[in-house]
Amino acid sequence: MTFTRICEDLRNLRIVIVLFIVPFSVSAQALQPSAVPSASPATEEETIIPTFETQKLARTYILDVPAPRGQITDRNGVPLAQNRLSYNLAINFPTPLDFSDAQVLSFVREKIDKAGKLIGRALRISDEAILRHYRNRGIMPLEVSQNLSQSEYEEIKDNLPTGIIVRPIYVRTYPSGKVAGQIVGYTGKTGRNPDGIIDNHETLWPETEGREGLEQTFNDMLTGKHGEYKLTFDKDGRKTSEKLSTPPVPGYNVVTTLDLHLQQLAEKALEAKAKRGAIVIVDPNNGDILALASWPSYDPNVFIPSISAEKFKALQDDPNIPLLPRAFRSSYPPGSTFKIAVGIAALESGAVTSDDRFECVPAIQIGNLTYHNWKKGNRGALNFVQALTESCDTWFYQAGIKTGAEPIIDWALKLGFGAKCGIPLRGEAEGRVPNDEYMKATHGRRLLNGDIANLSIGQGDMQVTPLQMAQAVGIVANGGTFYQTRLVQQVQTFDNKIVTAYSVRAKKELGLSSGTLDELHTGMIDVVNGAGGTAHQASLDNVEVAGKTGTAQWGPKNKERTAAWFTGYLPADQPRFAFAALYEGDVGSTVHGGSTAAPMIADIFKEIYKGQQTNGHKKRRAREETEVRRAEPVEEEDESD
Repeated sequence: MTFTRICEDLRNLRIVIVLFIVPFSVSAQALQPSAVPSASPATEEETIIPTFETQKLARTYILDVPAPRGQITDRNGVPLAQNRLSYNLAINFPTPLDFSDAQVLSFVREKIDKAGKLIGRALRISDEAILRHYRNRGIMPLEVSQNLSQSEYEEIKDNLPTGIIVRPIYVRTYPSGKVAGQIVGYTGKTGRNPDGIIDNHETLWPETEGREGLEQTFNDMLTGKHGEYKLTFDKDGRKTSEKLSTPPVPGYNVVTTLDLHLQQLAEKALEAKAKRGAIVIVDPNNGDILALASWPSYDPNVFIPSISAEKFKALQDDPNIPLLPRAFRSSYPPGSTFKIAVGIAALESGAVTSDDRFECVPAIQIGNLTYHNWKKGNRGALNFVQALTESCDTWFYQAGIKTGAEPIIDWALKLGFGAKCGIPLRGEAEGRVPNDEYMKATHGRRLLNGDIANLSIGQGDMQVTPLQMAQAVGIVANGGTFYQTRLVQQVQTFDNKIVTAYSVRAKKELGLSSGTLDELHTGMIDVVNGAGGTAHQASLDNVEVAGKTGTAQWGPKNKERTAAWFTGYLPADQPRFAFAALYEGDVGSTVHGGSTAAPMIADIFKEIYKGQQTNGHKKRRAREETEVRRAEPVEEEDESD
């Protein structure tokens, strides 16, 4: 009987740790796992008569076998994080351990030479490390090469010289690479390979723990239960038996709300069209996050089994910060997308009605300062729908000041701005809705009319995350229900028993009037499909999109950057998706929501609705009233805000 018994036993567990795909619903293919096989029969242990000598010298070690981590899957059971078997090449010492130092070194050097020739690598290990291992841990194999490739393993597995073994261990793997990498996170070893004297219940190899993302948040649930491996030695120090006495129990599986296909499309759109940015897609009817994409990202597989100091430093020093999940950990001024919230506050408070008109002029004077519209021409007197369609800044300055700061702040908070969405990921940003207390602490004064004007177009001290933006527009899309944003559906055992379920939960009803909703709905449709809209590049042939563009600057003047936004929902008549797309511009670059963020959303949903019939849908035409009012032709800049 040799230590290689564990190799066979762990291979027998492979169906559980490698191949099991977690089913979620009836629509997912239910792959029923086999029961964990029992350990292979081992040679009967030697019966040791308890004399003084045997009590002193005979020994049984119980060593722990780390369990495979549970899987992380998308909503349909497609794995985002799972396990594979990795193979390490090791040298097995004969027992009893009675080699001299010279014999140990000679024995190991001979085996290392053979092992190196087997896999075509130069293997290096110091004399000191060899002797320390033999003296303290000689009953355990000495690893000389880790993480053999599959081709290397296949090449040598049937041609191993005496004294050389292949040890299988569990290694984390992320099948989709970068896709959702910042959400899933990665794992790392809890410690280095031990080299001290063996203790009972020491693990056979270092365990891993979650270091980021869902791997970190759900680490305790993903970590399974240790198995036990038993080694017995007689009074002379000879190994008499070894066996896997208790198989490890895999950790629980975490089923997310993510849709892998949508996540892939979102990351593909970002990679193609944005140097930096984020896209969030939610189901407005229940708060489920379907895609939570940030760019650039990283492949968590580079951390497995460990990442070199050079590679980690390169990730940390990258000026585009691939380790930063911008979708929920970064906040930006929302620009004109915030006009949705301002419109709600104005209409719901009664400060502005749907028939009220304000002049859309190139600039207005507020106090001692001049506040400009993003368009140069005079657009005449506009109502709310027209102003939202064309994103007239000067209209919203006037409407915002008439409404006042309090209703705007109140509705911003009701829509979820200024508070974490509560997803189970570390470091979610709160964003900021500036009020009098903030202004006094930061600027030494309360909110003035100029501040309200800035707030009314989403500039100044206002900060939101892409996730908050998608959450807010989802509330508008469903008619006013604020659902708890959900990233994880449930945690379950490997045989599908639910351990913890995170149910859909409506936090509150905002009580939006049908009149306000109709105004928002009409204006947001015209933003994409109307003649004066700013998001024509998001228009689709076979589904109607409702949305709002936004462009905002932040940072000191010499390092000013631009956040270009597009947020909305579709289909406009029966929303299934609410979204927020952010394009983070370079210092000094000129980017706009209509020309940079809107096309990314179009790319995603062209693919989702590809091949579907239009069902009588026709692009919405601009109202006759709008056409009569327009005194000048549509300008190219109309699609820029």
